[in-house]
Amino acid sequence: MKMNVKSLKFDADQKLLDFVDKKVSKLEKFFDGVDPVDVTLALTPDPANKSVQIKAHVPGEELIIERHAKTFEEAVTEAVDLMKEKIVRTKERKFDK
Repeated sequence: MKMNVKSLKFDADQKLLDFVDKKVSKLEKFFDGVDPVDVTLALTPDPANKSVQIKAHVPGEELIIERHAKTFEEAVTEAVDLMKEKIVRTKERKFDK
């Protein structure tokens, strides 16, 4: 699975990039057709100022999840959990008819 990670308004350190890679790469287990996955990390002016957007491209669709939290790790974890559910629902809807 190909993964693109972008950080907006800051430079992400290697530890954060490794964490994102570890979490997001688990999405491949739920649907082999997920490719590529785009992850955007951004700082926002909100109190929960860490924003994560995950775009997963599946055949015929683009799934998007966005989460805000106090830490990037928390936002990534929430977004990946929601994306897992969305991928499973999409796979069931498309292939289990």
